[in-house]
Amino acid sequence: MDKILGLGNALVDVLVTLEDDNVLKEMGLTKGAMTLIDEDKLLKINDFFSKKETHLATGGSAGNAINALASLGAATGLIGKIGNDRYGDFFREKFQKRGTETFLLTSDTLPSGVASTFISADGERTFATHLGAAAALKAEELTLDMFRGYAYLFVEGYLVQDHDVILHAIELAKEAGLQVCLDMASFNIVAGDQDFFLLLVNKYVDIVFANEEEAKAFTGKEGKEALDVIAGMCSIAVVKMGARGSLVRKGTETIVVDACKVDRVVDTTGAGDYFAAGFLYGLTSGYALERCARIASFVSGEVIQVIGAELPEEKWDVIKGKLELNN
Repeated sequence: MDKILGLGNALVDVLVTLEDDNVLKEMGLTKGAMTLIDEDKLLKINDFFSKKETHLATGGSAGNAINALASLGAATGLIGKIGNDRYGDFFREKFQKRGTETFLLTSDTLPSGVASTFISADGERTFATHLGAAAALKAEELTLDMFRGYAYLFVEGYLVQDHDVILHAIELAKEAGLQVCLDMASFNIVAGDQDFFLLLVNKYVDIVFANEEEAKAFTGKEGKEALDVIAGMCSIAVVKMGARGSLVRKGTETIVVDACKVDRVVDTTGAGDYFAAGFLYGLTSGYALERCARIASFVSGEVIQVIGAELPEEKWDVIKGKLELNN
């Protein structure tokens, strides 16, 4: 099986479930989006969280995808930057325990990045992210040796805060013979840096993952029209439509896959990341595109039924058992 390397913001998710969305307005956060915050806002959120029951998990879009891939049995690696603190130790230990090869640089001056995650009653999640050490990863810290031996590089769109890091990483990946996969991350991130996303997809990216809002922000079009535009720029385009399934396009082949039915959506944190993981797991297993998309839908449907982007070990055993049955 081909090896998959993730590159992204190394974050720890601190999650809280809301009874209503009033606090989002109070904090100036857009529901369903990721907002970068300063230390003052983080302290304010921490004060709110201190009065609530919280859950701790590894996070970051690339981190979530690599976590899911490793749990499925794929060979994985992860590049990021953490602080020399308990959150950084938590992050590193979690991934090493899963067998992921970690290229985690450490900052002695900045704290580990934290994504304060607000889960609304409808399962929608809103992120207030203090990047800390995660944003201190520099292009010159990346080396060709990190990429050797891998077949795919999975890059999260949230990394656009530093163009140099993404461009250098992709150049090293191409030099090492990797295919580049880009997850567009969040509609507001795409809208805020559209020209750079266009450059990446047109020039470097082989596989694009986007939800409907991100695809619209990128192309100005919706649904299949957005899919067609993206597919014209890369090898494989995927547009996720939530409960209405997903669209996949490669060349002249278009696939429509239904979403897996679930009893209740508890929390959509990690849904897109797990979708990408399932899809890439299928690709590295040599499966046809439709099967890749069905695995993606299945895995994504599992994570939205729990709080956070981590599934218990026994759940992964069930998932892997079902995938083997369908072999």
